Amino acid sequence: MRIISYNLRKHRAAHELDDLAEANDADVLCVQEGDTESLPPVAGDLVIADTTQRNRLGLAVYYRPSAFHLVDAASVSVKKSLHDRVLRPAHERLLGVRLRDIDAGRDFLVASLHAAPLTARNALRRDQIRAALSELSELGWGLPQLIVGDFNYPVFKERLSEHMRDDGYELVMSDQHTYTRYRVFRGFYDFAAASGFVVDSVRTLPQGQSDHLPILVTAHLKRRESETGTSPTVTGTEGTARDTTP
Repeated sequence: MRIISYNLRKHRAAHELDDLAEANDADVLCVQEGDTESLPPVAGDLVIADTTQRNRLGLAVYYRPSAFHLVDAASVSVKKSLHDRVLRPAHERLLGVRLRDIDAGRDFLVASLHAAPLTARNALRRDQIRAALSELSELGWGLPQLIVGDFNYPVFKERLSEHMRDDGYELVMSDQHTYTRYRVFRGFYDFAAASGFVVDSVRTLPQGQSDHLPILVTAHLKRRESETGTSPTVTGTEGTARDTTP
């Protein structure tokens, strides 16, 4: 499965979605900071599953209908940061979608995440992420989950990795910086978090009109215990957070 995550920088890069999905043969596309009323209904071969409704700049998830059936979708509201309260509130920080793999006959969850901006404390972002993931499980308890998006967590990422590992998720960084502005401010902001998935790679794609670079996540579902005949074991990088702090 090939999943793209892209922060559109206040919708400026929305016109790139069609080419981005086609050029990278994406199966799922998750966006942040999109004007949900103006987002295109299709992007390449992908169709929109759902969007958030109450944010000034919201989230959306697209999927390939020839490969997946849309089962359900839900937006998640979390504790707001001071930035959200002073400016225009971002009520919904995560959009989750339940899809069924047509060939495999298995359901899984995929979600687009946008954590609070850097004006908030890391502790608040961790609380937001934990609460959002807890709510996401309501779409299908025990199902494999893959969460991608703008975690807004450029420093002390190992602490976030530890917390997510404790909650059963592997946090995987990209191979290069995903944020750059004025060629001076750079960092790793956009990640993937997986439970029940094996993340094979997270590759940073060329920069467009956004200050965030898109990431392409390649992942596959872990085999179920009934398919292997043995209890699952952790080997290699599975279940181990990778930190590529510059």
